[in-house]
Amino acid sequence: MELSSMESYKAVAQVMKRRMIHLHDNADMLRVCFMEAQFHPDLRDHIQTEVIAKMTDVAEAFFQTAMDQGIYRPMDAKMVARVFLGMFAIAGFSQSTIMPPGAAAAEMQSMAEGLADIFLHGVLAHPES
Repeated sequence: MELSSMESYKAVAQVMKRRMIHLHDNADMLRVCFMEAQFHPDLRDHIQTEVIAKMTDVAEAFFQTAMDQGIYRPMDAKMVARVFLGMFAIAGFSQSTIMPPGAAAAEMQSMAEGLADIFLHGVLAHPES
């Protein structure tokens, strides 16, 4: 996962855009894998331990480092990682409603920037101090 090599902790939108393009390009295969995982416990366990757990560990370490450096506010890094990765799960499995097939790069950039903005700044107009 490219989070571990990111130069800026504020460059989340670029990671999101690249991941969204990857999900978009591989949406059919991912749907088949996750659909089949419902019926094959060994596949489900493999996805959980070899894919999801490793992605969560990398993201958690990334967010913990940013918190330790005072870039992100102190929080439960594992929870932040799960929220971050969950955004991709929803985007990946809702391709037809969030990002239609054949979406232009500009649409993906806009979506990635919107997700990054919400992730980094929340939704409150005037956050409590």
